[in-house]
Amino acid sequence: MTVKIFTFFTLLLFITSAIAMPKITVKHQRNVTGFAEVQVSNDTMVNLICHIAIDGHKIFFRLKAIESSHWFTATDVRFNHTHFSIWCDYLELHPKYQAE
Repeated sequence: MTVKIFTFFTLLLFITSAIAMPKITVKHQRNVTGFAEVQVSNDTMVNLICHIAIDGHKIFFRLKAIESSHWFTATDVRFNHTHFSIWCDYLELHPKYQAE
């Protein structure tokens, strides 16, 4: 019985840590010249630190609560939405990116 309870609480710990990522919305489109673009929207009430990477180039930026970033455009028309890598996390967990 204690093994089942221990297993239950261990699984509960892993499940809650998976839910702990911030809620963002990612929009993809192509502009009028055919380049792929991406925009990130923050759906939380806290500031986030985000990066968008394409072809090895990373752009770090702060994303305010309930706001959207500007559109980030690829450098080549051969890139599509699968070439973008988007990552966001809570700004309070990354003190080196906080404003001084």
